[in-house]
Amino acid sequence: MKKYNKNGQLETVICNNCGKKLVVDKGIIREGAIAVDHIWDYFSEKDGQIHHFVLCEDCYDTIASGFKIPVDVEEQTELL
Repeated sequence: MKKYNKNGQLETVICNNCGKKLVVDKGIIREGAIAVDHIWDYFSEKDGQIHHFVLCEDCYDTIASGFKIPVDVEEQTELL
């Protein structure tokens, strides 16, 4: 879950799975997290809904380790 202040700057990030409050400094998340913003389409049971959630790195690792087909991982060649 992300919360923004009245100026639109990121203020708070909380893992939707475990409830851990992630470190945010000057509008930037300072630890590993994945944010999902998904628009469900016509062929789903959630057509017209938009789902938003955040997972901390530990929760992501736990969930992804249970996948029957592993996550496809590639190395980024240029770090910004």
